[in-house]
Amino acid sequence: MTAAIDTVLQGALLGGLYALFAAGLSLIFGIMRLVNIAHGDLIVLAAYIALVVVQATGIGPIESLAVVVPVMFAIGYVLQRGLLNLTLDRGILPPLLVTFGLSIIIQNVLLEGFSADSRKLQAGAFETASLRLGADLAVGWFPLLIFVTAVAVIAGLQALLYRTRLGRAFRAVSDDPEAARFYGVDNRHLFALAMALALAVVSIAAVFLAVRTNFDPAVGPARLLFAFEAVIIGGLGSLWGTLAGGIILGVAQSVGARIDPAWQLLAGHVAFLLVLVMRPRGLFPRAVD
Repeated sequence: MTAAIDTVLQGALLGGLYALFAAGLSLIFGIMRLVNIAHGDLIVLAAYIALVVVQATGIGPIESLAVVVPVMFAIGYVLQRGLLNLTLDRGILPPLLVTFGLSIIIQNVLLEGFSADSRKLQAGAFETASLRLGADLAVGWFPLLIFVTAVAVIAGLQALLYRTRLGRAFRAVSDDPEAARFYGVDNRHLFALAMALALAVVSIAAVFLAVRTNFDPAVGPARLLFAFEAVIIGGLGSLWGTLAGGIILGVAQSVGARIDPAWQLLAGHVAFLLVLVMRPRGLFPRAVD
């Protein structure tokens, strides 16, 4: 019984990381209907920026967020304003092709700059410190921090979207870009801000990823897949659904790994397919206004 509880608990905590991967993807899809194929590679890019900051300054990985988050925010704004906005009114295919090309560029730039060797950020004893919940049950402080951060980030984004003037503007351009433009809303600026926020969230996920496991220039597509599965399971455009999707994906992988280590990733993909078959719009799709 304890083993089963531990499996579910560890899977749920892993789901917090997947939710952070997926939150930015869900945000930009909900606002712009943009599927960013380069999302996973932008996570890896943020991880390498954190690596450079840590090596250059000697600060810890968590402290490096003070630099990485603003840098990725700026990258997101410039990327959307200068490139991706040009593709949004041209159908589904152009954004996919542009972000696919961006993915390849990021991978190759990182490969040239850092080689194919895997890297990892060190957070000291905090990585292995744990909280005892019983005689045979414990949770790591670091996975718990990731999960709490995921909940806080999603709650913050939800509050931004539904309780602020900026959030109302985001929802206006999402529901009817032409009408919003008629009332003087600068769609290009708002889309750029949305991407900037998404990449700020990406940077948090990236630092946690870099502390939790090794990374290299080629791991971006796998991160994109986990993010995409979490978004689809939870429901397109639903931030809290994204958290639920991440937890379901993490628990499925944890259960699969308990049965057989080779089944870890397969179990997550099976859970994704089952949800897709039974609920094609996801478990908690955003309501249509």
